[in-house]
Amino acid sequence: MAKQKKQPRPRAETPKGFRDYFGQEVVERQEMLAKIAEVYRRYGFDPLETSAVETVEALGKFLPDVDRPNEGVFAWQEGDGGWLALRYDMTAPLARVAAQFRNDLPSPYRRYTMGPVWRNEKPGPGRFRQFYQCDADTVGSGSVAADAEICAMLAETLEAVGIERGDYIIRVNNRKVLDGVMQVAGLAGDEHELVRGIVLRAIDKFDRLGRDGVRALLGTGRRDESGDFTVGARLSDEQAGILMDFLPGANPHKPDDPSEVFTRLLHLAGPSALGQQGRNELLQIAELLDAQGFGPDRIVIDPSVVRGLGYYTGPVYEAELTFEITGDDGKPRQFGSVAGGGRYDDLVKRFTGQEVPATGVSIGVDRLLAALRATGRIGGTAEGPVIVTVMDRDRMADYQAMAATLRADGIRAEVYLGNPKNFGNQLKYADKRQSPVAIIQGSDEAARGVVQVKDLVLGAKIAEEASLEEWKAQPAQTEVPVADLVSEVRAILARHR
Repeated sequence: MAKQKKQPRPRAETPKGFRDYFGQEVVERQEMLAKIAEVYRRYGFDPLETSAVETVEALGKFLPDVDRPNEGVFAWQEGDGGWLALRYDMTAPLARVAAQFRNDLPSPYRRYTMGPVWRNEKPGPGRFRQFYQCDADTVGSGSVAADAEICAMLAETLEAVGIERGDYIIRVNNRKVLDGVMQVAGLAGDEHELVRGIVLRAIDKFDRLGRDGVRALLGTGRRDESGDFTVGARLSDEQAGILMDFLPGANPHKPDDPSEVFTRLLHLAGPSALGQQGRNELLQIAELLDAQGFGPDRIVIDPSVVRGLGYYTGPVYEAELTFEITGDDGKPRQFGSVAGGGRYDDLVKRFTGQEVPATGVSIGVDRLLAALRATGRIGGTAEGPVIVTVMDRDRMADYQAMAATLRADGIRAEVYLGNPKNFGNQLKYADKRQSPVAIIQGSDEAARGVVQVKDLVLGAKIAEEASLEEWKAQPAQTEVPVADLVSEVRAILARHR
C-alpha cells in the first residue's frame, strides 16, 4: 500500500491586498471613530449597522456574467443561482435599507455607519482590498440645506479628531453646473457619453496636473513622466476653452474669491437652465454655511471638484488636507483628500421606482489616521498595562487580588501568566508590553504587608542617562504598604503622562 502523502502545512501569511492591525493601531482607530460619532450624534444622526454581505443586484454597479460578477467585488454564487457579495461601500446598503424599511423609518432618515468595506481591485502601496469607511447620510430631503449641513458637520469632524483649522479645506461643487457647461460646450446627449467621461476624469485631475495637464487631456492627450500616454477627449479649441474657463485659477490649491467664482459660473452656464439651477444651489449652500459661521477659510465653492462616481446628481464635496508631508520620492507634497460625497437622488429609486432624494459623505478612515500620524497628532509608544509579577506560584490568588484592586480603580493591569521561574523573563515581558509599572511581592514583603512598586519608565531612563549619584537620588523602585498600592501607581502614571 502506497504511503499517504503528508499534507503540507499552511503558509502563515496575510492574503495579498490585506493587512493585520495590532494594539495601538486598533486603539487609535477606535478613539478616532468615537470622536467622529460624537459629532454625528450631536447633529442628530443615528447609528446603523448593515450586513457585510449584500445581493449583487443591491450593489447595483456589478451584475453577474456567465461565470461570476464583474471584477470589483468579492462575490460567490448561492445554491439557488443567486449571487452574493461583500459590500463595496456603505451607500448601496443604505439605499437598500431605505427602500426595505421605508414604512418604518422617519423621513428624512439620518444615519451614520462605520466599518470595513471590500474591493476586489489590484492592491498597491497603501491601497488595500479591505479598508474602513465612516459615512453619514440624509435620505428623504431634497433641500440643499441637507448638503450644507453635511459640509458643516464634516468640518467640525475634522477639527474634533485633531485636524486644525487652516490644515484642511472642504471644496464644494455641483454636478448640475458641470452638466450645464457640458451642454454649452455641445457635449449633451448619449452620443457624447464616452467623451464626457474623459472630460470628467481630466477635470478631476486638476489638483494634480494643473491647467496645462487638464488642457492636454481635453485635447489629443497627455504623456506622463514615465512615457505612458493617456488619450484625450479630442475637443475643439472652442469646446476646450469653455471647460478651461470653468476651472479655478492657476493654483489648484488656492481657492478663487467666491464672488468671482459665481460671476464666472453665471457667464459659463448662462444658456443652460440646468447649469443655472446648479449655480443657484451652490449660492444657497454658501449662504447657509456663512450663516452658521463656516466661511471660505473652511469651506469653499470650487468648480474643479468632480467626484468619480456616476450616481451623483447635484452638490458634491471633498475634504482636502492642505499641509505638506514627505512623499515616497523624498519630495514634499500635500496630503490630499480624506473624505468626499455628494447628492445621489436616483440610488434608492432603483428599488422603489420612486425618486428619493439623498445626500451624504464618506470619510476614508485609514487615510485620516495616516494624516494624524504624519503630523504627530497621534502615534508614538502605547502605554501597556501594569504587570503584577509572580514570585510564589502558590500565592497566585494574592496576585490576582492585587490586579483586581488596580482594575477596580480604572487602572489597566494584568498578572504575569507565563513561567514565573525566571524573574528576568517577567521584566522582559513587561518591557515588550510597554508596561509603565511592575508590582513585586515575595513572601517577605507579604509578611510585612508591603509591595515593591517598580517604575519601569524611570528605570529605563536612568539606565540610559543617569550617573551613579543620580541613580541613588531617584530610585526607580519603592516599597509602599499594600493599602497605598493604588495611589502609588496612580502617581507614577500621572508623572509620565
